[in-house]
Amino acid sequence: MSYQVLARKWRPRSFNEMVGQSHILRALINALDNDRLHHAYLFTGTRGVGKTTIARILAKSLNCEKGVSSTPCGECSTCIEVDEGRFVDLIEVDAASRTKVDETRELLDNVQYAPTRGRYKVYLIDEVHMFSNHSFNALLKTLEEPPPHVKFLLATTDPQKLPVTILSRCLQFNLKALPQDQIHDHLALLLEKENIQTDAASTQHISRAAQGSMRDALSLLDQAIAFGGGELKEADVCDMLGVIEKHHVADVLNRLIARDAMGLLNCVQTMSEQSVDYESVLVDLLSMLQRIAIAQAAPDAIDDTQGDRDAILRFAAELSPEDVQLYYQIALIGRRDLSLAPQLRGGFEMVLLRMLSFQPAEVGSQPVSNTPSQQKTPTATPAVAESPPAQPVAETRVVEKPSANSDWSSIVEAMGIVGMVQQLAVNCSLVSRDDKQWSLLLGNENKQLHSEKFEKRLEEALQAYLQSDVRIDIQVGQQQAETPAMQTERKKQERQEAAENDVASDTVVKSLQERFGATVQAVKPID
Repeated sequence: MSYQVLARKWRPRSFNEMVGQSHILRALINALDNDRLHHAYLFTGTRGVGKTTIARILAKSLNCEKGVSSTPCGECSTCIEVDEGRFVDLIEVDAASRTKVDETRELLDNVQYAPTRGRYKVYLIDEVHMFSNHSFNALLKTLEEPPPHVKFLLATTDPQKLPVTILSRCLQFNLKALPQDQIHDHLALLLEKENIQTDAASTQHISRAAQGSMRDALSLLDQAIAFGGGELKEADVCDMLGVIEKHHVADVLNRLIARDAMGLLNCVQTMSEQSVDYESVLVDLLSMLQRIAIAQAAPDAIDDTQGDRDAILRFAAELSPEDVQLYYQIALIGRRDLSLAPQLRGGFEMVLLRMLSFQPAEVGSQPVSNTPSQQKTPTATPAVAESPPAQPVAETRVVEKPSANSDWSSIVEAMGIVGMVQQLAVNCSLVSRDDKQWSLLLGNENKQLHSEKFEKRLEEALQAYLQSDVRIDIQVGQQQAETPAMQTERKKQERQEAAENDVASDTVVKSLQERFGATVQAVKPID
């Protein structure tokens, strides 16, 4: 028996085997089970998302010998013939090969005749947007008032090309591109059924390359299995797709954190030996930076569907949010300009070196550049003494400096820290302090904020504030005291309650309530 490709072998044969498109399936299942059937359906969406598959299942549901329902038996002769593509009353038409009006008229001449075997004669017209205007005109009247034994199922990837007169006579269902995690889970299930060894990274690469198309994913999976000699390995899949393994992007980030220019160039050399697509590398780098930024803002939002959650959380702790945003912007602009570089590799190297050369400037400071030495500006004695140009005076806010015995909230505010260091500080409570050591407690619910890097930055900020060589010791446990973050939330809630009480006691508001039955709706305060 000849080999059957995965896309055909595992084509869904019932609605419950479909992956995704729940919004479409719900409407069709309810229509079938409640006998509310329309005479014309239009399925739209990109390639490989299930348009013709849903249409065939619908045709089988309409003609199953056990009755019209959303669960065809799959065992009767009608179901078997539909699955095998030889059911006489399911007429599948490729509109791209029937663009002439005479061919459309010839097709529609048989509409008036009753079905040969089934309950309904079903016309499945694929890529219907390829019909000519004359063909649409020939179809129009029949589509509007077909005989009761006829159903039209239309599918297209470009609904904008259909005349509005056709659109208005159909129930339109827009199929969505499938999420990457749904494709990945389905591929993993099929590989298990096929008894093929694989790893999570391989299916992740294929799922991403499919770009929302399940058929593309299955075709790539077929190709990867053949390429790997019956099994899937990340290195083989990456070679086939022309992408790099995840650890290469992680290596780039490690070199950026270490400020290691030579190490970065060595990473590029390793990639060059694999003939990678440098634009794809930048896309992978952008994707990882985006996940790192999410991990810094909301660590619980990071899942492990890509198998890199631990690495993402580690990078989120080691990189400052400002660095992540800067790297992302440089990579984004670098991807746009990559094609303008004399050589793609050289352009890619310049993007990485640009990330090394610049750092976010501190507020109120001069821009920072990582050049080995600052070039000294030559001075000259002018012939005529001139007053130096007036420098703009930065606007400053005078803050009364709290003493060392002040509460922890006041000290945190006075230190002027920002970013993840500030988040660490405001979620800690002060346990004890003396001239040599300050002990802080971080609640278990915020333990992801604890890292040696941020603790060291907080210690340096406290030393600069106190002008004393004190040490910080942060422990993680059950929070007993009110942290600055809790205090801020409490004060905000108190202000909200006070405002609501003021409004409720206002005489004008009471008058409006009495005369017009008005109600007061509390609005959540904006942070």
